[in-house]
Amino acid sequence: MFPASLYQPVYLLIVTLMTFYAMSLYNKWGKQHNSNNSSSIVSLLLLILTIYFIGTRPVSGAYFVDMANYRQNYELLFNERFFFDWKVDNIIWDNFFIWMASRSVPFTTWVLIVAIAYFSLMYVACRKLFQKDVLLAFVVYLGAFSTFSYGTNGMKAGVAASMFLVAIAYRDKIWISIPIALLSYGFHHSMIMVIASYVLVLFFKNPRYYFIGWVVCLIIAVLHISFFQILFASFSDETGAGYLLETEETTIVRIGFRPDFILYSAVPVYLGYLLINKYHFQSVTYSFILRLYILTNAIWMLCMYASYTNRIAYLSWFMYPIVLLYPFVSREKHQLQGRYFRWVVYGHLVFTLFMMFIYY
Repeated sequence: MFPASLYQPVYLLIVTLMTFYAMSLYNKWGKQHNSNNSSSIVSLLLLILTIYFIGTRPVSGAYFVDMANYRQNYELLFNERFFFDWKVDNIIWDNFFIWMASRSVPFTTWVLIVAIAYFSLMYVACRKLFQKDVLLAFVVYLGAFSTFSYGTNGMKAGVAASMFLVAIAYRDKIWISIPIALLSYGFHHSMIMVIASYVLVLFFKNPRYYFIGWVVCLIIAVLHISFFQILFASFSDETGAGYLLETEETTIVRIGFRPDFILYSAVPVYLGYLLINKYHFQSVTYSFILRLYILTNAIWMLCMYASYTNRIAYLSWFMYPIVLLYPFVSREKHQLQGRYFRWVVYGHLVFTLFMMFIYY
C-alpha cells in the first residue's frame, strides 16, 4: 500500500502510460490495428487494477477527507439495529451505508465495494458507447480532471454519475435507460437536475437553441445575476440550499467568477458547434450527449457564485470525456477526425496533469 500522498501521482502515472499504450494501437483515424481482443483483455485488467488500487487506499483525513468522515460515521453505526429509512437524503446510498455498518462489515470492505461500483459502471458505459474502442475510452475517462477526485472524495456523487453514464449509454433502449437514470437519484439527490435535463433533451432536439442558451447563461454569469441561484435554492433541500446561498470564502472553498472553469467547460461546446455547424457531423448519439452536457453546464453557470461550485459543475463534467472523445472514434466521418484526434486525447490528459501538479 502506498502512502496516501502518493496515490494521485501513481494513479496519473499509470493512466499516462496506459494512454500512450492505447494510442499506439490506433492509426491516425483512431481505429485499432486488428487488436480488439487483446485490447478488451487489457481494458478488463486495467479495470481490476484501478478498482484494487483505489479501493484499498489508506484512510487519510489529509488527502481523502470524505473517506475519513465516512469511517467516523460508519464506526458509530456498528452493531446498530437496521431499519430502512425512507426519509434520508439519498435513499439507496444512505440505507446501504447504514446496513453495511449495522452488519459490522469492515469499513475497508465498504470502500472496496464503492470503488467496484464507481469504476465498473464507468467501464460498462464506455463499453456500450465505444464498443471496439473501449480501452481508449476507459483510459481517457480515467484521465479526466474529476475522475480521481470523485473516486476518493465525493464518492456518492461519483457512483451516481457513473450510474447515469450507463443510462446515457443505453439511451437507445429507453426502458433500460430511464430506470437506471432514476436509480442514480437514489445514490445522490443532486442527480435530479441531470434527470430533469435528460427528459428535456429527449423532447427538444435542436442543438442551435442549446448553443444560444449556453451563451446567454454565460452572459448572466459574467453580469453576476443571482436570480436563478436564489430560485434554485428555493427548490432545493437544506444541504443544496446551503451550497447555493453560502457566500463566505475559505481556504478550501473559492467563491466567485471562475474563468478557469468556463474555459474548461467551453471546449466541448465550441468543438460541438464546429462539428455540427461547420463540418455537418451527424450522429444521434453524439447530438444527445452534447445537448445534455450543454444544458447541465449552462445550469452550473447560473449557479457559478455558489459555495462548492465545482460540485455543481461536476453534474456536467462527468460527461466531459465522453462528449469530447465520441466524435473522434465515431463511425460517422468528418474532417476533424484524423487531424485532431491525437490532440484531443493527449490535450485532455495534459490538462489534468497541469491542473493537479502545477495549477493546484
